[in-house]
Amino acid sequence: MSTKVLVRSLALFVSLVLLGIVFKATSLGTFFTEQWIDDVVRGHGIEGDLIFLAVGALLTAIGLPRQLVAFLGGYGFGFVYGTALATAAAAIGCVIAFFYARLLGRDLVQHRFPDRIKHVDDFLHDNPFTMTLLIRFLPLGSNFLTNLAAGVSSVHATPFIAGSTVGYLPQMVVFALVGSGITLEPAFRISVSVVLFIVSGALGIHLYRKYRHGKSLDDAVDRELAAGTDDRGDPGRR
Repeated sequence: MSTKVLVRSLALFVSLVLLGIVFKATSLGTFFTEQWIDDVVRGHGIEGDLIFLAVGALLTAIGLPRQLVAFLGGYGFGFVYGTALATAAAAIGCVIAFFYARLLGRDLVQHRFPDRIKHVDDFLHDNPFTMTLLIRFLPLGSNFLTNLAAGVSSVHATPFIAGSTVGYLPQMVVFALVGSGITLEPAFRISVSVVLFIVSGALGIHLYRKYRHGKSLDDAVDRELAAGTDDRGDPGRR
């Protein structure tokens, strides 16, 4: 992984962790905070689980970073169950955004993001499940815009949503681990999370470079990834 991409990825990680801690420690917003988790979700059985799932799905569908949902999932439900619920919420949010774009928002999305749609359509067309995994493993790019662009592209829903769900897991695991460790061995858990984030990001970049077969998801992302290999004289654009 190039130094530039590593620094940018770590900056994303740190900013999301800090934002998650702020959400936990303050009363920002009227819901989806620590207090809301304690009052409405935790200890309320299946009803609390379903409320968290529904709210997390709706918020990720409209652009809330899925990492924050994982953070609060870890805080509210512990590492394993929190990861599962947060990943399910992100997957449902992906479905909502995808079908909103496909069924209702096609004209708006095509007008606002024509270049993004073309890139996503070309990138996913031949092998949508595998190529979606590559997108989701990357520590760069916008989950929200990718969902919308895929919705108005020619890609089939099932492989895109399945690939997204599996591809979400590495970062959901990382941030649920952070959330579950805020009050229990925080230094150790956050340190482990940083290592896991770097490893998953490096793996995503490696797979993207190796298996994209000359296709481009986003010109800006390609420039970021190519910069480090060009500096070393390594032809990373193959």
